[in-house]
Amino acid sequence: MTNVSTLQSLIGGRWLGAEPHLPLLSALNSKLVYHTHAEKIDFEEAVVYARRTGVPALMALDFQTRAARLKALATYLMGRKEELYAISHHTGATRADSWVDVEGGIGTLYAFASMGSRELPSSNVLHEGPAIALGKRGGFAGTHILVPRGGLAVHINAFNFPIWGLLEKFAPSFLAAMPCIGKPATATSYLTEAVVRMMHESGLLPDGAIQLVIGSTGDLLDRLNGADAVTFTGSADTALKLRANQNLLTNSVPFTAEADSLNCAILGPDVTPDDPEFDLFVKEVAREMTGKAGQKCTAIRRIIVPESRVDAVAERLRERLAKIVVGDPSLEGVRMGALASMDQQRDVAERVAMLAEGNEVVFGARDGFAPVGEGSANGAFFAPTLLLCRNAMRNDAVHDVEAFGPVSTMMTYNGIDEAVALAARGKGSLVSTLCTKDPMVAARAVPGLAAYHGRVLVLEREAAVDSTGHGSPLPQLKHGGPGRAGGGEELGGIRAVRHFLQRAALQGSPTMLAAVTGEYVRGAAVQESALHPFRKYFEDLRMGDSLLTHRRTVTEADIVGFGGISGDFFYMHFDEIAARDSQFGKRIAHGYFVLSAAAGLFVSPAPGPVLANYGLDNLRFITPVGIGDTIRARLTCKRKVDRNRTDEKGVGQGVVAWDVQVTNQHDELVASYDILTLVMKKH
Repeated sequence: MTNVSTLQSLIGGRWLGAEPHLPLLSALNSKLVYHTHAEKIDFEEAVVYARRTGVPALMALDFQTRAARLKALATYLMGRKEELYAISHHTGATRADSWVDVEGGIGTLYAFASMGSRELPSSNVLHEGPAIALGKRGGFAGTHILVPRGGLAVHINAFNFPIWGLLEKFAPSFLAAMPCIGKPATATSYLTEAVVRMMHESGLLPDGAIQLVIGSTGDLLDRLNGADAVTFTGSADTALKLRANQNLLTNSVPFTAEADSLNCAILGPDVTPDDPEFDLFVKEVAREMTGKAGQKCTAIRRIIVPESRVDAVAERLRERLAKIVVGDPSLEGVRMGALASMDQQRDVAERVAMLAEGNEVVFGARDGFAPVGEGSANGAFFAPTLLLCRNAMRNDAVHDVEAFGPVSTMMTYNGIDEAVALAARGKGSLVSTLCTKDPMVAARAVPGLAAYHGRVLVLEREAAVDSTGHGSPLPQLKHGGPGRAGGGEELGGIRAVRHFLQRAALQGSPTMLAAVTGEYVRGAAVQESALHPFRKYFEDLRMGDSLLTHRRTVTEADIVGFGGISGDFFYMHFDEIAARDSQFGKRIAHGYFVLSAAAGLFVSPAPGPVLANYGLDNLRFITPVGIGDTIRARLTCKRKVDRNRTDEKGVGQGVVAWDVQVTNQHDELVASYDILTLVMKKH
């Protein structure tokens, strides 16, 4: 780059910053590439803008609309990803490293857009049911709802994933209608600034949905209140300082930390050097040591192996690490880049010296370390370093000191219980990997590992075909860990959105609960009309539209016929003597016959707005149906979700969930379930 840019903050809807301040250097050669800005940020303005502009703008949309915006934003960013890759080069990352950050971050937007579209309602009230009766006469019930908090989210991120770190926090808070203020680590903030600038330029986000702080957070945390939330990714020490902010404590502001931790990988006692699992283990460890130059909060820091296998593991790791070419990622063949900064290089070197004291250096700078590329002598490169501790039960440093770079320590164990105990010495970590081919080893070790780790990967030949690996948090699964790892939780599907919503218990009549939740609650008032509910278009259906069917008496011929069609000749349906001795005392109809018969009672067979039935939820068979019993069904529109979809002909569709109650001649409930259907729109 010939012109050095001054980064800008996005505050109050405008870009702030012209006067250069702190220099930001390329990790590859220490050349100046950016400056932070010298202008002071008015954090009162930022907070007021989020509250008065961002919150109303987001609340004007519903969950489904926000999910659609996320998808559109992801598509927009994916179209400009190469610009981000070019900037990411200065962080020292290889293309593969940047892929995790750039496309992994954008992919997280896609994932939350998809999950939100499938699982969230067309409103701003999320019903966390089912409702439960709180009185004997049916007039009083209770349930839980989740609603937007009406506040803002402050997302503070580490230097290692400037894009993914922001987007994986932004996506669920955006779905939850919380405007966010992003604060990236200064060293790589130029990459975060680039992606936020694109997000702002897209025009897809409501005003105030996102702001960006380049530099210090100043007194931002002192201006938050109980409606707000703070998330943090970084060191445990910094997490502790932020968590202890007096204002956050006074106002009970939710604070979620995801801190660096001493993650581990365990080679099971059953794995030999001749097993595929042995090679999988070595490959996984080497990848975690060198990917992103070891600068991942999930990287393997402790390699726990049977004492009898330590030499074999060390030899295989040495061979693999010796083949890693370190240097400028733009050069062909380079597989590991630089640390993010010279400060980071010095920090890692200091910590390696602490770890090496009293331990063996199996592989390191002395083994031919020579970064390639112009100016690499001035870059923040660090040699892949493998240490060996033979007395890990008596060595505290290997369980306390983390070198946040391409550094791991092997340690030995005798017996799987000792391996689990060593893993626990990390005092809480984000992830552990257990490599074993024996299910019984996994069954014994995993519960102990799960107590101290937010995620446990069991690695073996079958899983390896599709495994995303030790160090890859997935949007669908929880990311976070106990103890040293911060005690927080991110990602995990719609769970992440729920973290940014306020849960409240709701009590009242079923009719009132239904009105508030937008979802039919049994016992609530229903609307019946001459027009069958299946004849109504999506726009015309109302929650509570209902049909009570005519009756049908179940005969022996029904049971025999259904058995012949289905092939289900279970004795309870056909053996009079055995059935008489059962808990029911008689032959009973197949449960799935009851479902089929109920469908025959409530369907409207002619073509109409109901296009397809694509599933059943919450199916329960309550009371057995015997020969001679008479059943009927009540079909009620329970929930409508407008997913803003059209078919190949451009015809709009919505999703409707129907509550079905099948009762017998005594008005006893015999079957209960929800039917999910696609319903056509008028336009």
